[in-house]
Amino acid sequence: MLTYAQAGVDDEKTSKALKGIISLAKGTFEFRKDKIGEPAKDLGHYAALMDFRDFYLAMTTDGVGTKVLVSEAVRKFDTIGIDMIAMNVNDLLCVGAEPVALVDYLAVREPDDEVFSQIAKGLYGGARQAGIAIVGGETAVMPDLINGFDLAGTAIGVVEKGEVITGEEIRPGDTVIGISSSGIHSNGLTLARKLLIPKYGLDYEYEGKKLWEWLLEPTRIYVRAVLELIGNVEVHGLAHITGGGLLNLKRLTSYGFSLEMPQVGGIFKLIHENGVPLEEMFRVFNMGVGMVAAVPWEEKEEALQLLNRHFKSFELGKVVKEPGIRVENYGIKL
Repeated sequence: MLTYAQAGVDDEKTSKALKGIISLAKGTFEFRKDKIGEPAKDLGHYAALMDFRDFYLAMTTDGVGTKVLVSEAVRKFDTIGIDMIAMNVNDLLCVGAEPVALVDYLAVREPDDEVFSQIAKGLYGGARQAGIAIVGGETAVMPDLINGFDLAGTAIGVVEKGEVITGEEIRPGDTVIGISSSGIHSNGLTLARKLLIPKYGLDYEYEGKKLWEWLLEPTRIYVRAVLELIGNVEVHGLAHITGGGLLNLKRLTSYGFSLEMPQVGGIFKLIHENGVPLEEMFRVFNMGVGMVAAVPWEEKEEALQLLNRHFKSFELGKVVKEPGIRVENYGIKL
């Protein structure tokens, strides 16, 4: 049996360690008080919001994480740019913001034209899918600090005042809709790598794909699907299912969720069969659901019709009064 904490990533310990930084960061809000760009104190969960009078500017930052180690191992770098953009723009969507622009940060041990070219290809592809502009960036060559490379970025989006999706409108009885993931995305790679690679090797064939192909499958970008949903259906809450798995739903509301999750398959099945308890799986991975929307029951059919034009989407369950997340078909409560 192996857990995420045993693999080296203790989410609870990290959360506790971050409290001091978060507290200090909030203390800086007074520096912008009553000025354009003043931070919105009580809004935003996946992205920060700043007041620009007629609208909010949303901002988020994220990286690819240890997925880059798999990329390095197989010398394939043309998809991780998609991952970085996806992790940022999908978070912006969760507050109802339309992604607009991004700057990237690439830290390397030494410059490599071929690697840079492949990364650029992924960044271009991700930007095209998301409909954003990459307006700048920074490349840092640090041989004394970096062993390999790291890729991160910061993205901005805009949302009109009165259109921010906070989760406050979520009510018991709302329908919970899941939009399928493309696989493991960019979270839980530390656990997956340490569990699977030493045992099988990256060229191990599983269900018609090599292990490295399962691990490097690009993170799905939900921009077009979710913006169409927001434009046509009343959306009460949106959650990007990243690190923390289904626990991300707790960011939206104090109400609970009663869910029927998809059958465990693909890379998730392989991980589970190699010793990760099912409850831990739902706490770490997206388990086939990359984005979740809470909509009024009476609008669920229209929502599903819209979303299925883009990606396979399905009714996961409903919002309930009792706090917590219950995965009914697996008998798990988170």
